[in-house]
Amino acid sequence: MLKELIDKFYLSREKDREQRHFYITDAGKCPRSLFFKFKKAPREAMEAKVLRMFDHGDYIHQLIMKPLFGMREINVVASEVNIPPQELISGRADAILSDGKELYVLDIKSMNSMIFRNLAEPKEENIDQIQLYLHYFKIPRGILLYVNKDTQELKEFEISYSANRALALLNNLNALKTKIDANTIPDRMIGYPDDWQCKYCQFKEICITTGAGEVKWEQFKAKISQTTLAS
Repeated sequence: MLKELIDKFYLSREKDREQRHFYITDAGKCPRSLFFKFKKAPREAMEAKVLRMFDHGDYIHQLIMKPLFGMREINVVASEVNIPPQELISGRADAILSDGKELYVLDIKSMNSMIFRNLAEPKEENIDQIQLYLHYFKIPRGILLYVNKDTQELKEFEISYSANRALALLNNLNALKTKIDANTIPDRMIGYPDDWQCKYCQFKEICITTGAGEVKWEQFKAKISQTTLAS
């Protein structure tokens, strides 16, 4: 009884979500999958256990922040702090820290033991995200802190702000927003179908149906309708 009710709670909460703007976590992601997300295209249902893992990640963040608030060497200037409001993108950094000399943006990531064990350098998509935090907060340095959620081991990487990288990410998002407004499905991402994003994408099936190249959203919906009627 409880399992079904808990699963229903998480699945209903996910169903109500509608994307109206980009999030920091969209930085570096496949443009086509983001387009489909904005348009509420058909996708594979996310399992309730995955949604619970997201909440577990929030709990791990609280565990990390607890000792930081009690340290003399580090001052938590702000926690759960939103980037300045603007139309294109929204995001909330885990914390802004000070060592008495410099400010740092802290971004906490949790992962399982297998991924953590092989992590020798920060993940590119995480670098993209923290670059945007550094850009909007105008802070030159950030810290990516990885937590092994199975053993609570930690790995950290210091990231320096790159204006070129941050502006390139924002330019890409602006270009994608133009395609979304024009109802033009972007081409498949570079690296398709072997990129890790493709393997875990909820839009795999309709991406295959869409085919390569840019496609008009209305043409795609007509194609889907014809396929449905023929089956």
